[in-house]
Amino acid sequence: MFRIQTLNNISPLGLELFPRDKYEVASGIPNPDAILVRSAGLHDTVIPASVKAVARAGAGVNNIPVTECSERGIVVFNTPGGNANAVKELVIASLLLSSRNILGGINWGLSMAGRADEVPDLVEKGKSRFEGPELRGKVLGVVGLGAVGVMVANDAIALGMEVTGYDPYISVDAAWSLSGSVQRAETLEGLLAKADYISLHIPLGEETRGMIDAVKIRNMKPGARIVNLARGGLVNEADIIAALESGRLTAYITDFPSAELLRCEKAVCIPHLGASTPEAEDNCAVMAIKQLMDFLESGNIKNSVNFPRCRLERRAPHRLLVANRNIPNMVGQITTLLAAAGINITDLINHHREDYAYNIIDTEQAIPDKMLERLGGVDGIVRVRTL
Repeated sequence: MFRIQTLNNISPLGLELFPRDKYEVASGIPNPDAILVRSAGLHDTVIPASVKAVARAGAGVNNIPVTECSERGIVVFNTPGGNANAVKELVIASLLLSSRNILGGINWGLSMAGRADEVPDLVEKGKSRFEGPELRGKVLGVVGLGAVGVMVANDAIALGMEVTGYDPYISVDAAWSLSGSVQRAETLEGLLAKADYISLHIPLGEETRGMIDAVKIRNMKPGARIVNLARGGLVNEADIIAALESGRLTAYITDFPSAELLRCEKAVCIPHLGASTPEAEDNCAVMAIKQLMDFLESGNIKNSVNFPRCRLERRAPHRLLVANRNIPNMVGQITTLLAAAGINITDLINHHREDYAYNIIDTEQAIPDKMLERLGGVDGIVRVRTL
């Protein structure tokens, strides 16, 4: 029986996937095998030693102590693409909001409440203040061509925009999904210099924090519009506000409000609604739970942020799973210990990702507890379990 602790309200569509004869699922469950989470923060939480995996029903994992999990051999899963359509739709809406001054017009209209018969005339006289350009024929620069970026680029092509994309790390799957009409930018600077509209779709890290700053803004077209539904930290807010106030930028639409941005008239702050659709919550929950079940029951890993993708069709009655640091001779030490114990390996797969590696080993014989202790004591091995 696997024990799953939920730290948020998880979509029932996902939870019903857990077979009740194999899984116990509850929010207050002690010593769980895995934690299922959406937005709850784990950085100040003691993660029990029993936990083998943390599954995040969403793409970002800023609320999870990934480094600590890696050191303890805890596999952290996310659900890239599960909420991509929801975010994409809000990006398209944001492009329109940045261009047509729709919110400004609506707010002005509300100010006329109570003017009765004057309203039609006032509307006709004042509407020119909120005029804005159409998207068709304009250049959209998409920075980051992952699940969301590809969908935004493709839909912008359908809207008649000219789209340029920049992503030096684009995946094969993303490349196959990308419209052939999307032009490739060789450099970020080249994209910024060409685009009328810029949409950010990259993860937040040390290399990308504050990447859109005064220097980058000076390289943009005068009056450019920026949409950032990825991460607030990708931009230098002070530089964005200064550019908006000077007219260097026409608009900044973000899903990450701050007190400073809320005071800036030309910034439109959406209250983090990118993935706030019932469909996205369902998709992410289903995806996270399927990945979690496959890992707990078969040891396979897909969409982990700290361990490599690894899958092996089972060909023997017993399975050994080993997570280790990515250092020389780890596989040799594991197989040598198994051979010395007379354990025959039927099949084996080893993959690595940056500092860590993962092994799936199928054997004809069961692995004795003493062997598990010996393997767990090998320098560099961070977790061992059997199925």
